[in-house]
Amino acid sequence: MVDVSFYHLLHTPLERALPRLMEKVHRSGARAVVRAGSEERAEFLGGVLWTYDAGSFLPHGTARDGRGDRQPIWITPDRDNPNGAGILVLTDGASAPDMAEFERCLDMFDGRDAAALAAARERWKRCKSEGHAPVYWRQTPRGDWAKKA
Repeated sequence: MVDVSFYHLLHTPLERALPRLMEKVHRSGARAVVRAGSEERAEFLGGVLWTYDAGSFLPHGTARDGRGDRQPIWITPDRDNPNGAGILVLTDGASAPDMAEFERCLDMFDGRDAAALAAARERWKRCKSEGHAPVYWRQTPRGDWAKKA
């Protein structure tokens, strides 16, 4: 069974929330694959991780950068896992038919978008029907996360 967490974005966009979660992943020594909705979006998120904080550095890469096996954080629209990541991060409503290949899955969705919210609810139901015990995290006004029942 995969440890699945849903992250309900309410107060900051993905572009501000993703780097903070990736900092925690990187500090833990884990590797992650961030699955984006398209190649353009993957490149955009890669740029975000370069520029979100002038005093921080998150080693990461995309197909354009290459050397996926050396990247602690790999950003892609595809089902590849060249860095042997144990953590899968879903953005943009990306699907995870390969979720069982990971130890943990973080599903980040925009709660201010009705379609994204409805799609996340469907993913939650599917997750539960597959035998996982998903955990729900709601973003606080400060941008932190509060675990909810």
